Amino acid sequence: MAEQPQRPRGVPTARTVAEALWFPFALFLGFLFCFAPALHAPQPHHVKVVVAGPAAAGAVAEDLARNHPGGFDVTAVADGRAARQAVLDRDAAAAYTSQGREAVLHVAQANGASFEQTLREVFGGVAERGDQRLTVQDVAHTVHKDLLGSTVLYFGIAWSVPGYLLATTLLRAVTLGRRGKLLTIAGTAALFSAVGWGAGAALGYLPSDPSVMAVAFLLTTTVATFSSGIAPFARQFFPAVGMGLFIVLSIPTSGGVVAAGMLPPLFQHVHAVMPLANAVDALRGVLYFGGAGVPGAVAVLCAWIAAGAALMGLDALLQKRRASGACAGDAEEEPPEPPVEDPALETPVPTALPVHRHHFGEPVPTLVGTVHDAAGHPVRGAAVIVMDTAGRQLLRTRTDERGDYAAAGLPEGYVTLVAAATNGGPLARQQLIRPGGIARADFTLHSRDADREPAHRP
Repeated sequence: MAEQPQRPRGVPTARTVAEALWFPFALFLGFLFCFAPALHAPQPHHVKVVVAGPAAAGAVAEDLARNHPGGFDVTAVADGRAARQAVLDRDAAAAYTSQGREAVLHVAQANGASFEQTLREVFGGVAERGDQRLTVQDVAHTVHKDLLGSTVLYFGIAWSVPGYLLATTLLRAVTLGRRGKLLTIAGTAALFSAVGWGAGAALGYLPSDPSVMAVAFLLTTTVATFSSGIAPFARQFFPAVGMGLFIVLSIPTSGGVVAAGMLPPLFQHVHAVMPLANAVDALRGVLYFGGAGVPGAVAVLCAWIAAGAALMGLDALLQKRRASGACAGDAEEEPPEPPVEDPALETPVPTALPVHRHHFGEPVPTLVGTVHDAAGHPVRGAAVIVMDTAGRQLLRTRTDERGDYAAAGLPEGYVTLVAAATNGGPLARQQLIRPGGIARADFTLHSRDADREPAHRP
């Protein structure tokens, strides 16, 4: 019976599967328990409204408490003008005034068309039960290509998610120090903000207000800086932390798909501190509300940037102390840890493959070859070692009964191959691995006994 090719040594199958599945499973749970609970049944939760006149405010508050318990917080203001101004100042989501048989509701389409529609329906019921006719006035129109008032969210995502990806790519830039990474983040954020603002204004999706670039710059800088700062501490869990914060938690609580006032209370608290949510609030403030609410949102973004920079500084300090301790003999020198990487961007792991058994779905070999002896016969069980240019072993495999071997997942560029058998070799050579191709490296091993035989004399 032919001997089966030896499997490469490695971690047990169960551990390998667990390491491969934990990140997708974590994302699955995140989407399941964040998107659905936050967005599946939006309804008002403690939405702030103002009503002109104390008597009218009391009547409206009683009506809303009876028909929408916990949905609205009512505050009385002096008159209709003050009520309207409260919406413009973003102190209230809606303002209600009534006089005789007439009632007026002030809302802002810029807060989201679905939120505006909900307020129309709720206060339409209030007016109907009070035997009044309701007139709705929109005090903050969006541009004509943003009928739903949600375009700021899409631009916010465009400025946010690439910030996280920028941090993951900078993890590989080991030659850049902390200052170089911060400068790279700032330059990239400036480029993204300018291009995004120009595209949004040119296409008519956003008003042509250059203040947008400042908010966009802060958002990209926030995500990239905090991601860069948390990565050394999160280690292998960094992708879950980064994507959990800036995608799974950020998007449903942003206030762009569903207004913050329509989210469950827990997600409203998350909304108050998340970068994307505060950027959306700031963008709406500069574009449609004359800057109202912008300082608080900007302060939150700056706090995230400061936290990220502080984490980067702390990591640099810890590395310096470890290096000083090692030099002083206080600690044993340890090999440097590999950089943290996003699994979505990782290169394949070098792996030895069984020869002649490649089925659909299995890795495609990037290197194949055959080991022969001096007589041209295949050498069974010959060891083949693949090393990178620094001399680190990438994988080790053995030839099958035909003298063949195969490997996948090798890095692009030159690798060093060493072949040896019980009575032949070792023999070394360099091989270029090209992207998308299959390299071939064959060896002919000469007998060591033959090399030691004295020359034949006549």
